[in-house]
Amino acid sequence: MLQGELELGGMPKRLVRVTPAKLATWTGCPRRYRMTYLDRPPLPRGAPWAHNTMGAAVHNALRAFFDLPVRRRTADTAAGLVAQLWKTDGFRDGEQAATYRRRAQGWVSEYVASLDPEFEPLGIERWVSTPSTRIVAEGRVDRIDDRAGELVVVDYKTGRQGLTVDDTRGSQALALYALATARTLRRNCRRVELHHLPTGEVHAWEHTAESLHRHLTRAEEAADELALATDTLTAGGDPEVLFPPATGRHCSWCDFRRHCPEGRRAAPGVDPWALLAQ
Repeated sequence: MLQGELELGGMPKRLVRVTPAKLATWTGCPRRYRMTYLDRPPLPRGAPWAHNTMGAAVHNALRAFFDLPVRRRTADTAAGLVAQLWKTDGFRDGEQAATYRRRAQGWVSEYVASLDPEFEPLGIERWVSTPSTRIVAEGRVDRIDDRAGELVVVDYKTGRQGLTVDDTRGSQALALYALATARTLRRNCRRVELHHLPTGEVHAWEHTAESLHRHLTRAEEAADELALATDTLTAGGDPEVLFPPATGRHCSWCDFRRHCPEGRRAAPGVDPWALLAQ
């Protein structure tokens, strides 16, 4: 066993289980991490966000679409699935919800129409996991493709902001998904892609072993920090010291804004539909 993998007393070091969402929450704002994952009973969250409602409907429709037999996978069927799975949480009113439902139907129908009719993903909403010497990185991948024997991680996006290749290259989540996919399916996985449905753009990046290792190292460092803070809190540490707020523009749409005076001072609140794609 490598030096540093043993705790005091010769016991194996406990691996910290993390998902990309947990790591992103911790690095974005430790206080939000505590409120999201540690506080018991959990604190009430704010109102639902319309962009999350829309994103969930699109993801669920695409998952249902690929569960269908190939002969039924048409653009019209995809649009119908969006309507079937649509919800109105977070929208200003029924008219706005209907407008965005039609937009989402258009995005999804155009997206599936661009695919090879015989295309069959290797995995849809597949849970993957991989251990390192310090963490267990795990999560659910939107889609895993098999392209000429190489695995590709695909992540759907419906946000209002356009994306670039730099977003793909710099995504810790995609890098960890690639590592976990390779370990879970025991196949090489280096290519990751962001599919932005509002624009129809695909931004891809081909990782190297070195770039994946860099992402993993940063994830391990963040996991060490959050694990230490969590253990110290359990031992009676001060939550305000261990999990300080990290304020910024993101405070405008934080689910725990009502519980964070620093966040309310840092940025004005926005309507639940303010982050919808235009």
